[in-house]
Amino acid sequence: MILPSHIAIIMDGNGRWGLKKYNDRNKGHYYGLQNINKVIEHCIKLKIKYLTLYTFSTENWNRPKKEINYLFYLFKYFYKKNFNKLNKNNIRIKFIGDLINIPKDLKPIIKKIQEKTKKNNAITVVFAFNYGAKSELINAFKSILKNKNKVINEELITNNLYTKNIPDPDILIRTGGNKRLSNFLLWQLSYAELFFVNKNWPDFNFLDLKKIVNTFTSIKRKFGGLNE
Repeated sequence: MILPSHIAIIMDGNGRWGLKKYNDRNKGHYYGLQNINKVIEHCIKLKIKYLTLYTFSTENWNRPKKEINYLFYLFKYFYKKNFNKLNKNNIRIKFIGDLINIPKDLKPIIKKIQEKTKKNNAITVVFAFNYGAKSELINAFKSILKNKNKVINEELITNNLYTKNIPDPDILIRTGGNKRLSNFLLWQLSYAELFFVNKNWPDFNFLDLKKIVNTFTSIKRKFGGLNE
């Protein structure tokens, strides 16, 4: 039985969940944040080594300013409340995305989190923050052109992505019922197994995750070949 080493998740449905339960989208974001801790613990139990979470996309800037400000507030809240526990539990945290254009007060927090946890190895949790796959590829091509590389191949492109040194996801999970990738890890997901869950993110639980992992282990992954 081959377990997945890397799971990527589009945590969709927070706002809809909040509107339905509390008539407040931000309540959904708050409870969705609480679920992140639970899912990290679930992944450790299942011996998953990498977990990438689509936290804030480059398109999310189009949302109302009040909601955007609350999302950034939640990030700082998550850091203050959970960092010591995450670090104590040997969890490594990385961020990918256009971190140059995020609010200034978040930059030192991100730098500290990555520096303090860089030697932890129970699991690597990657937060895709101000992330967009198209922007990632454009930045990779700009870097390649700047360095005047004469031979362009898959390895060179991969090594110029935000996810350099991180294995490609084996599984993509999207909650919330929608069935699209929404500009998330378009290069890295080329051979991932895709799972779309009708539950909104705050309701996603261990049994949902375990069912997906069990299904994955039964799939014969051919990668374009003809494995018998």
